[in-house]
Amino acid sequence: MTASERSIAAAEAHSAHNYHPLPVVVASADGAWMTDVEGNRYLDLLAGYSALNFGHGNRRLIDAAKAQLERVTLTSRAFHHDRFADFCTELAALCGKEMVLPMNTGAEAIETAVKTARKWGYRVKGVPDGQAKIVVADNNFHGRTTTIVSFSTDPEARADYGPYTPGFEIVPYGDLAALEAAVDEHTVAVLIEPIQGEAGVLVPPAGYLPGVRELTRARNVLFIADEIQSGLGRTGRTFACEHEDVVPDVYVLGKALGGGVVPVSAVVADRDVLGVFQPGEHGSTFGGNPLACAVALEVIAMLRTGEYQRRAAELGEHLHRELALLTGDGAISAVRGRGLWAGVDIDPALGTGREVSERLMARRVLVKDTHGSTIRIAPPLVISKEDLDWGLEQLRAVLDATR
Repeated sequence: MTASERSIAAAEAHSAHNYHPLPVVVASADGAWMTDVEGNRYLDLLAGYSALNFGHGNRRLIDAAKAQLERVTLTSRAFHHDRFADFCTELAALCGKEMVLPMNTGAEAIETAVKTARKWGYRVKGVPDGQAKIVVADNNFHGRTTTIVSFSTDPEARADYGPYTPGFEIVPYGDLAALEAAVDEHTVAVLIEPIQGEAGVLVPPAGYLPGVRELTRARNVLFIADEIQSGLGRTGRTFACEHEDVVPDVYVLGKALGGGVVPVSAVVADRDVLGVFQPGEHGSTFGGNPLACAVALEVIAMLRTGEYQRRAAELGEHLHRELALLTGDGAISAVRGRGLWAGVDIDPALGTGREVSERLMARRVLVKDTHGSTIRIAPPLVISKEDLDWGLEQLRAVLDATR
């Protein structure tokens, strides 16, 4: 057995089978490239589902983490620490909001947003206790806690985890009329992804996000934007909502906020929303810890330059232009996305998304499948145009070889 095979066999024997990773065992990484235990290099076109927007081993982020490791890594929220105020201040400013509630994972931040909306509904809107409703979209992916999967329409994510949490109504994504019909006097929030990542990088119809904003404002309902994957530069703007000049009431952030170094997430909103919390009503031992704040502060500083947003926009335009050329011969049936983010539907006759991902892996390119014959392309924003073109050449070669 190879070193990779031994490692995979040990993992299969001793870890729960909650994921189905590609059979590669990464030992080191730099920028847009990863190296396995045998020394083979792979181009990373997934970037940790957008957690690695700034690339593997980004020097600024690693230096920030190392410096903080030498000082203090955790105080819990029982005490103040000297990075917390700056983190909250800078992240609020980046979002154009007033307050930040830091957590760790994306799912934890979504749970926090749900609790925020319900508490706001009872304390501010005046919804009767226990009757708050949140409207969500079908094909959503907001995380994997029992509450979150309660409003999932994905059987794999939802099956066998009941009884399910009530208080959610699911409507078709992109359908404003259905959304308007679902909002009633007990609705406290509309929770949507500006672009649905797990569903295959689905971009809503033009005008949908402004319509959601107008409806929620008119009906005194919070608009919560899950920008965990779509935010922080991925689409060519700081937030995907910006493409339609929309500002939600609440941003939910994660993944790239920790730079691929540490898990960092946050709920960001104005004081009239997040001000509903009083001490003891919500918390997290690790949320907003010194190490997380130090790394996230560097991420915020990098985003403030606009460099990464511009790079995602320019390279993203090139990516989508090249992918459009591949659709002409029928191997690719559709391409969706914005910036350096694309969902690519492969002709099912040529193989499943998993099979195409494995063929690309054999050519030293790493992507991941979702929903049948769709693959997702989301490279680190630091990828060079030459490396991106090489990766697309490998995709073209894989598609040509299957016909």
